[in-house]
Amino acid sequence: MNERDKKRIYEGLITESLPNGMFRVRLDNEDLILGYISGKIRRGFIRILPGDRVQIEVSGYDRSRGRIIYRLPKKPSED
Repeated sequence: MNERDKKRIYEGLITESLPNGMFRVRLDNEDLILGYISGKIRRGFIRILPGDRVQIEVSGYDRSRGRIIYRLPKKPSED
Protein backbone atom coordinates (compact mmCIF):
# COMPACT_ATOMS: atom_id res chain seq x y z
CA MET A 1 0.00 0.00 0.00
CA ASN A 2 1.58 3.26 -1.07
CA GLU A 3 1.15 6.81 0.24
CA ARG A 4 -1.63 7.72 -2.20
CA ASP A 5 -3.87 4.83 -1.20
CA LYS A 6 -4.02 5.97 2.42
CA LYS A 7 -6.96 8.06 3.50
CA ARG A 8 -6.37 10.75 6.10
CA ILE A 9 -8.98 11.95 8.57
CA TYR A 10 -9.03 15.62 9.55
CA GLU A 11 -11.32 17.81 11.63
CA GLY A 12 -12.69 21.05 10.31
CA LEU A 13 -15.40 23.70 10.41
CA ILE A 14 -18.18 24.06 7.84
CA THR A 15 -17.92 27.58 6.42
CA GLU A 16 -20.37 27.48 3.50
CA SER A 17 -23.22 25.28 2.31
CA LEU A 18 -23.33 24.51 -1.43
CA PRO A 19 -25.95 22.65 -3.52
CA ASN A 20 -26.26 18.84 -3.64
CA GLY A 21 -24.83 18.04 -0.22
CA MET A 22 -21.53 19.85 -0.81
CA PHE A 23 -19.85 22.08 1.74
CA ARG A 24 -16.81 24.32 1.97
CA VAL A 25 -14.74 23.10 4.94
CA ARG A 26 -11.88 24.92 6.69
CA LEU A 27 -9.59 22.30 8.19
CA ASP A 28 -7.80 22.81 11.50
CA ASN A 29 -4.54 23.31 9.54
CA GLU A 30 -6.23 26.29 7.74
CA ASP A 31 -6.65 24.48 4.38
CA LEU A 32 -9.94 25.15 2.58
CA ILE A 33 -11.40 22.08 0.82
CA LEU A 34 -14.66 20.92 -0.73
CA GLY A 35 -16.53 18.31 1.31
CA TYR A 36 -19.42 16.09 0.33
CA ILE A 37 -21.75 14.08 2.56
CA SER A 38 -21.11 10.35 2.95
CA GLY A 39 -23.92 7.88 2.36
CA LYS A 40 -24.44 7.05 6.03
CA ILE A 41 -24.97 10.70 6.93
CA ARG A 42 -27.35 11.11 3.99
CA ARG A 43 -29.32 7.97 4.96
CA GLY A 44 -29.48 8.99 8.61
CA PHE A 45 -30.93 12.44 7.71
CA ILE A 46 -28.20 14.15 9.76
CA ARG A 47 -28.35 17.88 9.21
CA ILE A 48 -25.10 19.73 8.67
CA LEU A 49 -25.09 23.52 8.85
CA PRO A 50 -22.43 26.21 8.58
CA GLY A 51 -20.65 26.47 11.91
CA ASP A 52 -20.73 22.71 12.61
CA ARG A 53 -17.48 20.83 13.29
CA VAL A 54 -17.00 17.66 11.24
CA GLN A 55 -14.55 14.86 10.57
CA ILE A 56 -13.58 14.63 6.93
CA GLU A 57 -11.76 11.83 5.10
CA VAL A 58 -9.35 13.01 2.40
CA SER A 59 -7.87 10.75 -0.25
CA GLY A 60 -4.23 10.88 -1.26
CA TYR A 61 -5.22 11.32 -4.89
CA ASP A 62 -7.21 14.57 -4.61
CA ARG A 63 -6.43 16.68 -1.57
CA SER A 64 -8.90 19.41 -2.56
CA ARG A 65 -11.98 17.21 -1.91
CA GLY A 66 -13.07 15.03 0.98
CA ARG A 67 -15.95 12.97 2.32
CA ILE A 68 -17.68 14.18 5.48
CA ILE A 69 -17.97 11.08 7.68
CA TYR A 70 -19.02 12.45 11.09
CA ARG A 71 -20.61 15.57 12.59
CA LEU A 72 -18.99 16.28 15.93
CA PRO A 73 -21.27 17.04 18.91
CA LYS A 74 -21.60 20.65 19.95
CA LYS A 75 -19.64 21.69 23.02
CA PRO A 76 -21.74 23.17 25.82
CA SER A 77 -21.41 26.95 25.74
CA GLU A 78 -19.50 28.48 28.59
CA ASP A 79 -21.74 31.25 29.99
